[in-house]
Amino acid sequence: MQWQDEGIILGVRQHGETSVIAEAMTREHGRHLGLVRGGRSRRMQPLLQPGNSVALNWRARLDQHLGNYQVEALELRAARLMETATAVYGVQAIGALLRLLPERDPHPHLFEAFGIILGHLHEPADAGELFIRFELAVLDDLGFGLDLKRCAATGATEDLAFVSPKSGRAVSRSAGQAWAGKMLVLPEFLGKTSTRAADREGLASAFRLTGYFLERHVYEPRGLQAPEARAGFIQAALKALGSAQ
Repeated sequence: MQWQDEGIILGVRQHGETSVIAEAMTREHGRHLGLVRGGRSRRMQPLLQPGNSVALNWRARLDQHLGNYQVEALELRAARLMETATAVYGVQAIGALLRLLPERDPHPHLFEAFGIILGHLHEPADAGELFIRFELAVLDDLGFGLDLKRCAATGATEDLAFVSPKSGRAVSRSAGQAWAGKMLVLPEFLGKTSTRAADREGLASAFRLTGYFLERHVYEPRGLQAPEARAGFIQAALKALGSAQ
């Protein structure tokens, strides 16, 4: 068995004295592991840092085996991703989200989105908004997607202001006002026709929104805790936006 693909490194763990097992999010083969012989060498270590894009050649005798990776550099971002807190935490938080998906299950749209986010992690507003949309996409791929396009009560597509914590569906301002205290806020930047960029208040509401449904549908049923990297990313992004205002 053999294939070639593009991947983004998520992490590595030591294997023996000189090798590592590399975990990458690939375009066509999903989140995939492979043994990199000599992966602890001075030449290979810089390539195998989280956030780097690499060309991968995977080979194994049988498809279910771990297999071996041959790795070549495409875009080495790791050093730049260490420059800001949003980037440091963002790479880790996205990796944690991708690990919620089944191994070797292709999600090419998430691979593309991952690459886009990596190019904006130094810009807190853009990074925060892209991260929220990535969490929404992961929820959707896990079978728990939110319906934010029309009001669950009236079918209206305008002035959507809330999300029902029970159904995960949007609710218009007029229909949901009486129960506003029990609803989750739908930030304006997530509206279907919105052209507004995310601000600090909107991002904070969006993080609460996705965090609620991740906890309810994913972390709690699996006996998991929300990753610390997510909290670190949220704190860094909101702090940066607050100081910029």
